[in-house]
Amino acid sequence: MNLVNTELSILDFLQEHLKCSLLDKIVPVITALGDKGIIWIALSLLFIIAGKQRKTGFMIAVVLIIGIIDGNLLLKNIIARERPFTYIELPELLIAPPKDYSFPSGHTMSSFGAAFVILYGNKRLGAAALIIAALIAFSRLYLYVHFPTDVIGGILLGCFNAILAICIVNKAEKTIMLRRT
Repeated sequence: MNLVNTELSILDFLQEHLKCSLLDKIVPVITALGDKGIIWIALSLLFIIAGKQRKTGFMIAVVLIIGIIDGNLLLKNIIARERPFTYIELPELLIAPPKDYSFPSGHTMSSFGAAFVILYGNKRLGAAALIIAALIAFSRLYLYVHFPTDVIGGILLGCFNAILAICIVNKAEKTIMLRRT
């Protein structure tokens, strides 16, 4: 059994054992939170405007920009993996079929990147952000628009991007502070 078949089996298992009318209504709403990183962009702006978590807000903005570059523009187009729903005839997707490639999951990458940045800045808010990120990641599997390895890749790339964003913003802050003195 090859990797695609194994992953399709996992997705089929989710469909057979978890699919229900309640989740069919809730999961598209959860996934919509991650559309174009909207929830994370909103949090970034809120943190920047509110001032108390301004640095975290800038870190979220940086992690999202990094994700657009390394995940959406580079990896998706280099790997060019088709989405799971192209391999199997489904009755109907619960959301509009995404038109870009599957690996890595951009929803998952941006969600975990932002969540880890928030966790770095504030443990309590970060724990809540990680729960939201995990729900968004799960939604991509439930909706049959990503393979499990797309989601795992999104988590790992999001964490890597978070570390990079933290380093970039901390370095920029030090440089600005040195120039002021």
